[in-house]
Amino acid sequence: MPKSVIIPPGTSASIAPFVPGTFADGVLYVSGTLPFDKQNNVVHVGNAAAQTRHVLETIKSVVETAGGSMEDVTFNSIFLTDWSNYSAINEVYAEFFPGEKPARYCIQCGLVKPDALVEIASVAHLGRPEV
Repeated sequence: MPKSVIIPPGTSASIAPFVPGTFADGVLYVSGTLPFDKQNNVVHVGNAAAQTRHVLETIKSVVETAGGSMEDVTFNSIFLTDWSNYSAINEVYAEFFPGEKPARYCIQCGLVKPDALVEIASVAHLGRPEV
């Protein structure tokens, strides 16, 4: 099956061997996205809402680079470091998905950088075979 790598303009080098998104058979897979700046430093340390907004804006840029919109997102995997941030994350999340919500799951875990409070990976169905 042919696949296309999706890298929004201005994306910095990743800290591991992955790309921001992969498009195959009408489906866009967005890698786990952390609240990193262009130098892979955590932004908005201590602020789960601001980190969530940064993560979702980054995901939005991957989806839009592939020709889609956040309305095309059908599934999200959410990883958070502390359940005390759950409501702040959900408040921002609802802004990005105001209508019908994607399916999702949310788990508490450790993340690759201790100051990161949230990571989100997404799946979007763009309905066409190639980018």
